[in-house]
Amino acid sequence: MYLRHYGLQAPPFSITPDPRFVHLGERHRDALAHLLFGIDKGGGGGFVQLTGEVGTGKTTLSRLLLEQLPAHARVALVLNPRQSPVELLETICEELRIDVAARRGSAKALVDALNAYLLEAYAQGLRVVLLIDEAQDLPTDTLEQVRLLTNLETDTQKLLQILLLGQPELREQLARPELRQLAQRITARYHLLPLDLAETEAYLRHRWRVAGGTRFPFDAKAIRRLHQRAGGIPRLLNVIAERALLAGYARDAADIDAKLVDLAADEVLPAPARARHRRRQLAGALAAAALAVIAAVWWWPHPTPVQATSPHPVAAATPAAPPMPPPAIATADAATLRALLLAAPNTPAPAWRTLLGLWSLPAAAITVDSAGPCTPAADQPGLHCVQGRARLETLLALDRPLLLPLRDGEARGWAVLLGADARRARLQLGDRTLDVDRTLLQAHWDGSFAGLWRGPAALATPPRPGDGGPAVAWLWQRLQPEAMPASPRYDRTLREAVRTLQVARGLPADGVAGSLTLMALANDQPGPRLMRTLD
Repeated sequence: MYLRHYGLQAPPFSITPDPRFVHLGERHRDALAHLLFGIDKGGGGGFVQLTGEVGTGKTTLSRLLLEQLPAHARVALVLNPRQSPVELLETICEELRIDVAARRGSAKALVDALNAYLLEAYAQGLRVVLLIDEAQDLPTDTLEQVRLLTNLETDTQKLLQILLLGQPELREQLARPELRQLAQRITARYHLLPLDLAETEAYLRHRWRVAGGTRFPFDAKAIRRLHQRAGGIPRLLNVIAERALLAGYARDAADIDAKLVDLAADEVLPAPARARHRRRQLAGALAAAALAVIAAVWWWPHPTPVQATSPHPVAAATPAAPPMPPPAIATADAATLRALLLAAPNTPAPAWRTLLGLWSLPAAAITVDSAGPCTPAADQPGLHCVQGRARLETLLALDRPLLLPLRDGEARGWAVLLGADARRARLQLGDRTLDVDRTLLQAHWDGSFAGLWRGPAALATPPRPGDGGPAVAWLWQRLQPEAMPASPRYDRTLREAVRTLQVARGLPADGVAGSLTLMALANDQPGPRLMRTLD
């Protein structure tokens, strides 16, 4: 019922699994890499263990894993681990399509059939994997049977790789003395932590964009409160955010503030979680009071970061650029990417021309030097150049196409970042449009970027702590409009508000409004956006 009110095409925070909404933060990508390692390499056999709290995304990762299976992998997936040893063996054989009609009830007959299958698979160059979800519910005798399956081997290799996914109780279970033989065979462990504040905002914004939303309704304080009440757990973030949108719709509110988030959390969270939140609030108030006393006698120094700024003032924004064209897409592996980099020109000028086209700007709108940075032309008011270094997640949160310098040995080239999903990034490199695995991109990119943004004319020179004037007034209007003084200055209050925004957006949290911070604050200006679904 609230979709039209917020300009959405689909519910953004539904808890039903939908691959379009998958957003992998850095921790989730690391966890997925551990699982893929377990299938493809496996450390010579044995166990790979992935644990995490309820709702942190273990099952989502397992689904992504199944979608990315190597062609040579065969997987037996066990979703109901509360089975006896014989029942588990029957389930594994059924998953691998082994005929068990004459072998049911006999552990020896089932193991013999499984061993014969594994030897045949090994001869064909196949990798067989057993994936057990909710592994903390495995009975002890069934766990022992799972361990014994790792004894199926040749002289040089284990025939079965086992992946255990479970809640934190699995770690405690495997630490028991009677299971030490199994614990010693775990070759890779990963514990999936909840999202931090920056990852929480990236997660919420990603789902909002995939649902068709343009104007994100949660302000910085609401995001922080959402993170606190949900503890960074994606499932709880969805539940609370969904209820907050309903509350906002019922009140005809365009924006969701911290009070609405608290009302939503009080309705949907169980009583123990609400009690923990009240304790955290009390502890936070006491800590804030202590910090206020300390800050009164000792104020931290103001760092001076390197900033890239536009020398020209900014005027009214130009109309939004037309949608990005749907070029022919190729999936690039390491060899393809290297070949394209070898053929790429040594100048960033072609990539800048592509980026200018996405902004509907002429080639003469900027002047580009050989190292990559740009300067807007005098007849192009309203345009800023930005450059620097940042994590990919930070750039994706800015939601603008950007230039990325890529390198493979001596081969170099400039690519335009067009979009990304949980696993891939879409790039334009020369006249080719490519989907590149994000791990492959990270291996060829040092974090540098360059690009364009638009904002008010007052931001031609970024404001500094201690300043006054129109730029500072704009910051107050964006960050603390209700507390804006009659003569606004870049004081301690504004600096803390800037710092809060930077933490939420994954930017360097120095409280100084540099180019990336201003770009993030001016992100409601018209212009091209990144693709969020690449299929």
